[in-house]
This record gives sequence, C-alpha cells and structure tokens, in this order.
Amino acid sequence: MDLVVRSPRMPQPGETLVGRTFAQVPGGKGGNQAVAAARLGAAVSMIGRIGADANGAQLKQGLEVEGIDCSGVSSDAALPTGVALITVDDASQNSIVIVAGSNGALTPEGIAAREPAIAAADVVVCQLETPRETVFAAMQTARRDGRTVVLNPAPVTAPLPRDWLELADFVIPNEIEAAALSGVTVDSPEAAYRAAAALREQGARTVIVTLGGQGVFVLGDHNAQTHGTHYPARRVDAVDTTAAGDTFVGGFAATLASGRSIDEAVRFGLAAAALSVTRAGAQPSIPRLAEVAL
Repeated sequence: MDLVVRSPRMPQPGETLVGRTFAQVPGGKGGNQAVAAARLGAAVSMIGRIGADANGAQLKQGLEVEGIDCSGVSSDAALPTGVALITVDDASQNSIVIVAGSNGALTPEGIAAREPAIAAADVVVCQLETPRETVFAAMQTARRDGRTVVLNPAPVTAPLPRDWLELADFVIPNEIEAAALSGVTVDSPEAAYRAAAALREQGARTVIVTLGGQGVFVLGDHNAQTHGTHYPARRVDAVDTTAAGDTFVGGFAATLASGRSIDEAVRFGLAAAALSVTRAGAQPSIPRLAEVAL
C-alpha cells in the first residue's frame, strides 16, 4: 500500500516540513506492473503475499477489479501488508521507502506451488520486493518452462550474480539501479550505453535502462552492432512520476506477450508511461489500452 505525501521539496536529514496533501492508494511494484499489463491488454496472473489486514484486502480487491487472477496471492496472519512511504515534491520527483511486511514471507515453495501458472504465461515479470531466493526460484522456473523473463531489479543496491542476469531475457533498471548494478554513473543515454554494455558483459541479454524524462536506452543482441538505441521520452506536463517505470514495464511486457517486436514494445511502454506521469498516484495514474496513442 502506498502512503503518499506531497511536499514543496524533499526534506533534509533532521528537518520537518509541512506537507500539502496525503493519500493512501494501492501500489507496490509487482501490483503496479500487474495492473499496467492488465489495463494495457494482457491477461495477468499475480503471485504475491498480503497481510490479513485491511490494506491486504483492499489491494487484492483492487487487483481483482482489474481482472487479474489472484489465486496465487496468499495471506499471512502474522505479518502486515507491505507499505511504501512516498514523498512527491513540487518538481514531481519522488523518493520512496518500502517496508516488505508480508512480501518478505513469500517463499520458493510458494513459487513451486504456482508453477502451472508460470508455465502458462507468455511473459513472466519479476521485481525484488520479495526475498531474493524467491525471485530467483521464479526466474529459474520460468526459464525451465521456456517463458520470456523480464527482471525489473528494484530495489537494488549492489550488483547481481551472473546466474541471475543470465536467467532474464530483459533486465529493466532505472538510472540509479543501472549504476548500482554496473558501477557506471548513469546521467545520459551515452552513460546508459556504458552501463548496459557492462551488464551484458556480466551475463545480461537485453538491457533496457529507463531514464525518466530522457526516455529509455536499449542494448541487446538485436542492436549491439549499432551500439544500442535511444528512445526519447514524450514531452508532457508531469504531475507525479510515481509508477511511471512500472507502467513502462507493464506496457512493455503486455506488448511482448501479444507477439510484437522489442521496438514496438518499447515505444508502447514509453507512450503509456508518458501518460501516467500526467496523473497523481501509482495505480490510479496507469492508463488503459484505449487511451494510449503511439
């Protein structure tokens, strides 16, 4: 669950600011990406864990309203539903602190119990808001079943082992995550190329670095000879960038699952993300298929 405060700017250490507004809205990277994929044309099944509390009930109901299969969403009687504490400033930038709660109790055994759902998927999307051994088990299962694997390595603070990167068909970090994974500071498309190239040397196949207002940079076997492709972002009046990256990932995955090309999937994800930042909130900002014009 996202607890969102809007303030003039980000607080300094030890500083107390007077905020403008507060809202409690459904969120979570996995939930956001599932909602994005569902709204943008895909049939979606979710694997996760919520607390036996009001937040958990609200989150699950919200996913079900979107037509998402929640039979893989289990309930934990001992731990609360995970939360994210989000501050959005007047420049529409955000900072986020997450507390895993019940997400931290999703186990590899829980993944094994949902293998039929993984085997039936065209694309399996993973994040790092659940325990790493559980995410690794999900990617191993998807790879064994011949599924396309998308890894959004968030949150991440250090490089991932080579066997992780080798399991993913697509690794999609933002600038900060790409820097943490590669050791290359990412502040431009040129720097994104260097980070993506470093990640490919570490075992990644196709790397897609999301660059906020600068768009995305893509480097994979299909375009390595031309040193990758930079896709500029659409110019919009941003209100809130929360869930823009999740919207991109969900739109990208939904487009891939429909059988279209990497180029089409990237362009569609960018268009959906650009629309999302013109609205406040995480899941409330995610557009529907009919709204997205390429």
